[in-house]
Amino acid sequence: MTETTESTAPVNGNGHQLSLSTDAARNLATTTKTAPQMQEITSRWLLKLLPWVQTSGGVYRVNRRLTYTLGDGRITFSTTGSEVRVVPAELSELPMLRGYDDIEVLEALAYRFAQREVEPGEEIVREDEPVDQLVLIAHGRVGKEAQGAYGDTQNLGVLADGDYLGEQLLSGGGQWEFSAKAKTATTVLTLSREDFQQLLDRSPSLREHLEAWQAASDRASNDYGEAAIDMSSGHSGEPVLPGTFVDYELSPREYELSVAQTVLRVHSRVSDLYNQPMNQLDQQLRLTVEALRERQEDELVNNREFGLLHNADFSQRVRTRTGPPTPDDMDDLLAKVWKEPAFFLAHPQTIAAFGRECSKRGLYPQSSEVNGHRVPAWRGVPIFPCNKIPVSGRRTSSVLLMRTGQENQGVVGLHQTGIPDEYQPSLSVRFMNINEKAVVSYLVSAYYSVAVLVPDALAVLEDVEIGRED
Repeated sequence: MTETTESTAPVNGNGHQLSLSTDAARNLATTTKTAPQMQEITSRWLLKLLPWVQTSGGVYRVNRRLTYTLGDGRITFSTTGSEVRVVPAELSELPMLRGYDDIEVLEALAYRFAQREVEPGEEIVREDEPVDQLVLIAHGRVGKEAQGAYGDTQNLGVLADGDYLGEQLLSGGGQWEFSAKAKTATTVLTLSREDFQQLLDRSPSLREHLEAWQAASDRASNDYGEAAIDMSSGHSGEPVLPGTFVDYELSPREYELSVAQTVLRVHSRVSDLYNQPMNQLDQQLRLTVEALRERQEDELVNNREFGLLHNADFSQRVRTRTGPPTPDDMDDLLAKVWKEPAFFLAHPQTIAAFGRECSKRGLYPQSSEVNGHRVPAWRGVPIFPCNKIPVSGRRTSSVLLMRTGQENQGVVGLHQTGIPDEYQPSLSVRFMNINEKAVVSYLVSAYYSVAVLVPDALAVLEDVEIGRED
C-alpha cells in the first residue's frame, strides 16, 4: 500500500504540482523560536517585597529586651477510636507549665482530664463565674463572647483544635472574663479544680515550679511582657527619680543562612555545537535559577525552622469567625499588626474567596498600585498572591500580614552578597568538573533566610475556608 501526503501547493487540471510546497520550503527557512518556557515560574512577590539584610557572618542575631511572659503554644492529643487523650509532654505548652519536665507528674496530670462531647450552641463556661476547670479543645470550634458596656454581646474570637481555656486554674483561679459556646460539635478535655489540687498536694516539684512562675510574672513588666523601664512623669518639685536599666535576653535567637543547591549537568558537545541562536548553558542555568528561587520562596513560607507560617507568635494567630475569609477577619489581622502594616500574603484561591465574601456584602475594595502592578487591597494594604502558602485537603489555607524592615522592627530577608562565583545576589554558580563522559557539572547554590524581629511584626489568619460557595 502506497502512503500519500496531501500537498498544499496548487495543482493544475492534470494533478501536477505547479510550485514548491511549504513542507519543502521549511527546510531552507530559519524558524522563529522562543526561549525555553517554564510553568513553575511565578511572580514571587515575597522575594520582591522583603527588604534584604546583608548577613556577612552567615548568622543573624536578633537581640530583644528581656521578656518575662512565657509562650502559650498549642496542645496535641492522641486518639484511640472515640477516646481522646492529651499527650502528657504537651501540657508544658501551657504558659505556667512551660519548662516543667517531670514526665511522671505530667502523665498523672494528663490522666486526670475527663473527655466531654459538646453540642453546637452548648455553653462550656459562663462569664463572671469562678474558674473551676481547665478546658482543652481537642476538636471543634468554640466562640468567645463577653457582655459589652451597653448590654450588647461582644465577639472575642474563635478557639479551635489545640487551644485551651482556664489556665488561671493552675495559679489559683479567678473569674471567667467571657463566656464560651461551641460553634460546632466539639470534643473537650476538662481538669477540675479538685483533681488538680490533689495532684499539687502530692507533688513538691510542681509546687516549686508554679511558685517560681508566679514570682517571675509578678515582676514589673509592660503590656508586651518586657521588663519595665522605671520612670517618673507629671511630677513637680524635687522628688527622687527612679533609677532603671534596660535588660536584654541572655540567649537571643540566631538565624543561620539556609541553602538550596543542585548540580547542573551539560554535555560539552551540546554547549560546543548547539549555541545558536541561544546559548545552551545560559538557558539551562536560567531555568535552574528560576526553580531555585521558587524553592527559596517556598522555604521562606513553610520551613519549620525559620518559615513565616511556623514562626508567627501564637498570640499573633487568628481564627476565622465563620470559615471563609471575611472583611472582619482581615480587620482582625490588621488589629494584630497595626503598626505600619506593609502587605497581606495569601494563596490566589484565598484572594478569590475573599473577593466573594466582599461581593456578598456589597463591598468592592479598591486596588493598590505597586511597582506598576494593580493588586487588590484591603484598608489600603495590598494583598499579594503566593501559591507557596499551602492549601490543605479540607480546602483551608492561611493569610499572612506583616510589617517589614529593620527600622520598623519588622520582617526582613537574610542573604549574603559578594560570595565566590556569584551569579545573582547570594546565588553562586561554581564549576565542578568534567567527567569521563564529557559531561560538565556546575554547583548552583542559593543562600537565604528570614527573620521576624519582634512578634507583633507578623500575624496569621488560620484555617481559612476557600471552597464555600453559599
